[in-house]
Parts: sequence; C-alpha cells; structure tokens
Amino acid sequence: MALVFAGLCGHGPGFTGRAELADPEPRDALYAGFERLRLALEDAKPDALVVVAAEHFANFFMDNMPAFAIGMADSYEGPIEDPDWLKIEPTSVPGNKDLSRRIVSAVMQDVDVAYAEEWKFDHGIAVPLHFLTPRYDLPVVPANINCQGPPLPPLHRCWAFGEALRRVIDAVPERIALLGTGGISHWPATPDSGKINEAWDREFLERVLNHRRDELLAYTDEDVYRDAGQGGFEMRTYVAVAGATQGAEGELWFYEPIPVFAVGATIAAMNLG
Repeated sequence: MALVFAGLCGHGPGFTGRAELADPEPRDALYAGFERLRLALEDAKPDALVVVAAEHFANFFMDNMPAFAIGMADSYEGPIEDPDWLKIEPTSVPGNKDLSRRIVSAVMQDVDVAYAEEWKFDHGIAVPLHFLTPRYDLPVVPANINCQGPPLPPLHRCWAFGEALRRVIDAVPERIALLGTGGISHWPATPDSGKINEAWDREFLERVLNHRRDELLAYTDEDVYRDAGQGGFEMRTYVAVAGATQGAEGELWFYEPIPVFAVGATIAAMNLG
C-alpha cells in the first residue's frame, strides 16, 4: 500500500522512570510532543507500526549479535525492566507474524537480516509505545539495529536497510507506519551520564531531517564516540529512517537537553505529503 506515517523520537528510561525529577517545563513540552506524534500516528490509520530501535542486551548479546534483526511473532512481551524503576507495567504487545515474514523475506533481497520469533521489549521500544500506542492495540513489527557491540553496522548499510524497508512497505497491501527511536548523544552507565552535546545533536538532526545522505554517512564511529558518547551509536536508527523517507520534508517538533533524562529529548516527523 504505502508508508502513511514516519516519525522519530527518543526513548530514555527517565522519560517515565524519573519524570518527577525533571524540570516541569521541558518535561511537559516533551510529553506534548509525544501527544502530537500520537495523534498524527492515529490520524494516519496504519495497520501496523514498524519500530526501528536499538535494544540494550535484552535479546542479543556478544554470543549472538546480528547487525539487523526483525521480529516475527504474533505478540511481544515487555518491558523487561522493573516496573518500579521504569514505571511502565509489563504487558503483551500485538504483532503480525504474517506481515513480519513478508517484510523479512523482502528485506533479505537487499540486506542480510536476522529474525526472531521470540522478542522481549526493553525501554528502547516500550517507552515510545507507552506514549504513542497507550492502548497497545496497534500491531508492531520490531526492527533492531546493533548499536551496542562493535563492530557496528556501517552507516551506509543502515541507510540501505531503511531503503529496503521502504521498498517493502510500498509493496505490501497494509498501511504501514514507521518509527525510529534512539538517544542521540548520551553517555549511559558512565561517570558522564547526564552529559549532552546539544550542538552535535542539532547538527545531526538537521542532516537527518533534510536527508543529507553524504553528510550522514561521513560520520565515523570514532568521531561519534568522542562527540556523542557510546550512546550516540543509536544514531543508526535515525539514519535508517532517513533512508526510508527520501523526498519527505522533515520537521523537528521538539528538542531539549534534559540532563535528568540523560539525553536531548527529541520528537520529529517526516511529512510524507
């Protein structure tokens, strides 16, 4: 059918787990951005939501770390984190195994991709779904890019992964929404946690929203690690969405560094026309 919605957002566990500690003004503006994104998603009336995310050793570890993986199940459980910490209760999220199988088979024509019939969601997917699909009634197809354990997939392959997803989305009969979620610059689980490189984030988002392929692919892992921390490797999810939405007009709806959330909180959309 067609891609009917495309968005980008952060997924910091602090968005829900440490909400009471944040400055109310940017926190509430972030929540308003999520609400705007939720309404846009609902207005698009998708049959399924493909979430391009970076998981955090919940399913994949150094004994088996695929560069790209897509879930292929009828339902997914999560979040795995303690609900007292994340403040999101565990639930079952619907999938669509048949759609996932078709997506996996078609993406394989262009990009090598693993698949998983069992997948536990962590905050990387659970936090966005908490805000965007609070009734958990929209089937989800999770797609993971390895942003954790080097060697990481090269950025040109992430762009190609996005292009492959778009070709599939345009070919299936269902109405598909696409969401990319990552933290951009952040230094989780280090003494620098809470540090945010706002200038780097804004430049990166400008490149993503304007689909500046050559400038996006010019980043090196060494540069990203230095300027955006190990959490900055999650930029790959944004690069994939940029690859999937070429020709669309990107718009930044919200960006604000919120140190207690440990990231520059981001909400953006691709206006597909």
